[in-house]
Amino acid sequence: QLQLVESGGGLVQPGGSLNLSCAASGVGSGSTVIGWFRQAPGEEREVVSCISQAGGLTFYADAVKGRFTVSRGSDKSTVYLEMNKLDAEDTAIYYCAARVGLFETSTCSTPSWYMYWGQGTQVTVSS
Repeated sequence: QLQLVESGGGLVQPGGSLNLSCAASGVGSGSTVIGWFRQAPGEEREVVSCISQAGGLTFYADAVKGRFTVSRGSDKSTVYLEMNKLDAEDTAIYYCAARVGLFETSTCSTPSWYMYWGQGTQVTVSS
């Protein structure tokens, strides 16, 4: 059983930056893929980024490429999402999700593939 806790959300002005964290506990054996998703009011949950266990493989949604960076901490149990050049369209609740399995972009970008979810953290971009 994995528990995921997101932190780092908040209110930021357009053009600003935020760093989100996803702390995983109760990590079991096997390679764990972590995904970041977001959901705006009235919208479906969409992938932002995902990262392999070792951190060497990553995926980014087109909407965030070049602005967001996903990374793993040295202990591999914390995943970070550095978000730069934020705009109003980035406003959403951001969730991290996890599943033990191999990293493949076709599955890591799909919400239904994941088994564990955090409670989410609100990101609001507004002047």
